[in-house]
Amino acid sequence: MGEGEILEQRRSLSAPLIFFIVIFFQFATKRLQDLKKGASKTDREIQLRGEIKRLLKEAASFSQPSTFAQAAKLRRLAAAKEKELANYQAQQSKEVKLSFDLYLKVLFILKVVTHVVLIFWFWRSPIASVSQQFVQPFGKVLSWKTGGSLNNNVMMEVGIIPWLILCTRVSKFVCRLVK
Repeated sequence: MGEGEILEQRRSLSAPLIFFIVIFFQFATKRLQDLKKGASKTDREIQLRGEIKRLLKEAASFSQPSTFAQAAKLRRLAAAKEKELANYQAQQSKEVKLSFDLYLKVLFILKVVTHVVLIFWFWRSPIASVSQQFVQPFGKVLSWKTGGSLNNNVMMEVGIIPWLILCTRVSKFVCRLVK
């Protein structure tokens, strides 16, 4: 195998590989953000909600003027349980937010490091070759830092930075569609 064939094979595999890396990071970020928003209810929270519902139902059953004191007492107990539930939810929300924020930060750092490695790896070499007619108004932008065009201006080489930008935009769009 000649050096040209190896370069061509590397070029043909690098564009989809980079796209899949970018889309993986996008989906992982989206998934963590969704999990952060909708953290599951715990058993304690379900139990407190059940108790509140039961107390309010009991208080509603005391509709006579002679049982007003009992109904008021049950409503106060339900209000205290609601306050306890609110405090518990705030505490759980804080803990969940901190843990997911840590995961999101680690994922962001990993994403940045991966992008930097890809940029250094493919800095002067093209990622893909595209027909110049296909990218007519954007040819110079897409070939930035790769050396320009190929085969008497028929094919345009795409550089790593424009490819990463394009992959990021497409992956964000795909994530919104998959929702």
